[in-house]
Amino acid sequence: MSMNAARSVSYKGGLRPVDTDDLPEYPISAEDRLDSHYFIAWNLKRWRKSRFRALAEPEVGWFGFQLICESHDETPVGTLPCDERLLAKTIGITVDRWRQLCEREVTPLHGWHRVRCDNGEIRYANAVVTEVMIEALKTKRKNASDTEQRRRAKRLKDLEEMITTRIQASRLLQNPQFLERFNDWLEQHYPDQQRRETLVRQALAEFQAELA
Repeated sequence: MSMNAARSVSYKGGLRPVDTDDLPEYPISAEDRLDSHYFIAWNLKRWRKSRFRALAEPEVGWFGFQLICESHDETPVGTLPCDERLLAKTIGITVDRWRQLCEREVTPLHGWHRVRCDNGEIRYANAVVTEVMIEALKTKRKNASDTEQRRRAKRLKDLEEMITTRIQASRLLQNPQFLERFNDWLEQHYPDQQRRETLVRQALAEFQAELA
């Protein structure tokens, strides 16, 4: 065991040093965020059949649920700190009270295990929570992609209308690739400007000059 790999973590009965060399890598990057995620996907049947719900005392179950909720806002998402002081503060109790809860047969950290994160931290993760986080991030990315596709489609439609109706240069659109190439050129050269007729006319002349 290397000296850098030896750390102390909470367990039933107190603290003990542990080897962190062989910890699994947490699959979610510390850079991934769910800051606009206001809902938790909750598998009710899975929860009802869980060992934690069946065996945990009511207050332990409540604090365990609180930890699950708090993990959504941690970095990386879906993890918890290993420091008992931070865990106690997270759920609003004293360290002494936290230690008492960790003496129970089923503790608030039931199902949580230590992992190595890509930011270098050693933290707690829970397989079920990780699964929920991965699905939430997939949904976030898909929504972002769908939104960008809708925005692009609208930009293309508006640009086509501008060229055809206002500028009256519909002949340019006979090339099926022209509209998308011109749109991409606009986004590169005039990314933050409104596409008013004057700008589009100027940009169109510049674009055609580059192609000549």
